[in-house]
Amino acid sequence: MARKPRPGGWRVTGPQAFLLAASFLITLGSFAVLPYMSVLLHQRLGLGLGTVGIVLAVASLVQFSGGVASGALAARIGLRATMLAALAVRTAGFAAFVPGMTSPALAVGALFLVSCGAALYLPANKAYLVEGADEADRPRLLSASGSAFNAGIALGPPAAAPLVMGSPTVLFSCVTALFALVGTGHALLPPAAVRPVADGAQEATGDAGRPQRHEDGLPPFAVTVLSVYVFMFFQHYLALYAVPRTSAGYYGAVLAGYACLLVIAQPLLSGRIAALSYRDAMKAGFGSMAAGTAVIAYGGYAGIGAGAALICVGEVVLFLKNDLEALARSSAAPATVFGRQRLAAGLGAFGSAVVGGQVYAGAEAMGSARGFWLAVCLQALLLPVLLTSAVGRRRSGAGPGARRRTVIRRAAAAIAKKRDGTSSA
Repeated sequence: MARKPRPGGWRVTGPQAFLLAASFLITLGSFAVLPYMSVLLHQRLGLGLGTVGIVLAVASLVQFSGGVASGALAARIGLRATMLAALAVRTAGFAAFVPGMTSPALAVGALFLVSCGAALYLPANKAYLVEGADEADRPRLLSASGSAFNAGIALGPPAAAPLVMGSPTVLFSCVTALFALVGTGHALLPPAAVRPVADGAQEATGDAGRPQRHEDGLPPFAVTVLSVYVFMFFQHYLALYAVPRTSAGYYGAVLAGYACLLVIAQPLLSGRIAALSYRDAMKAGFGSMAAGTAVIAYGGYAGIGAGAALICVGEVVLFLKNDLEALARSSAAPATVFGRQRLAAGLGAFGSAVVGGQVYAGAEAMGSARGFWLAVCLQALLLPVLLTSAVGRRRSGAGPGARRRTVIRRAAAAIAKKRDGTSSA
């Protein structure tokens, strides 16, 4: 019999602990390679920068939008089998990089294999973590998963730096062996746990399969698109702004501090974030991002460092809350929910890349790159308000009709139930 956790405590199962460790190792291996792909494709294999940009853009789109396929595959073969298939694809991709360092076609094919594997793995990984967990444990599990991923992201590039240009074949061989080892561990996992007892109680009351009601009506998919859209301006363009105004060393220190803050803050704040209403989480998250970009516009060492810290807080709040709300508001399986969230993130990142380049070029043409960050600040303030307003107008317009339809359905269900009871009597 499983030991019950103490009130207010939290017990991680063996499979969950393994997946959290695997999340770190997988991201460590991936980010030992992926951040250097533009350099490898351009300098070592001779591809033009325009071609490199197209290749990386398509690979990113595959990695994000392909998450939708993870839910469909998990529904057919299960979460564990989906993770195994994804890791097999990624392992094959990293292995293909070994001969790929002599052939651009092989290298590009290997990159797409890695991207396809990532698309399939991440939603299934998160779904396995939360599938059998109590509702109260989901924020902690998702925040711990995010911390594990971000720790790998932070440590992967510096770990690979000594090998990436001088001995890339050794690097790819090591990463391939790491993924093969992690895949073997996944093969030993038990099938995903059953739904928590709370879901069984929901079935008994006739509410199974019905998403939880939320009065604000805010769609997590749209909020996720907007969250990633605003955040990726920082991710894509901080280096372009910060390095000339400070130094490459200071920029690296900011990124390292950002990663450490992210890893520590997510688990510590998970309970408070879960307790926030969605509207309050949006105010805190987007408000923090707006403040961060405004401080970055001020410039200087202090402004860039403090702005990055504020944006980190916004990321912690919004990204975790979006996933929690998506789970709570959908009757779909968790793998499907997380696949849709990945698609939303991909759309936001794509939109930010397209818009950001134009806005930054315009700001530089006007002689002030600070204007770029002020434009991002305005978007972080205004776009959530516009989304909330649009949702409110839609609800107010459809409210009376929706309420009438609900009353009619309930009345019809009551009549049918009464008729069935009379017939059985």
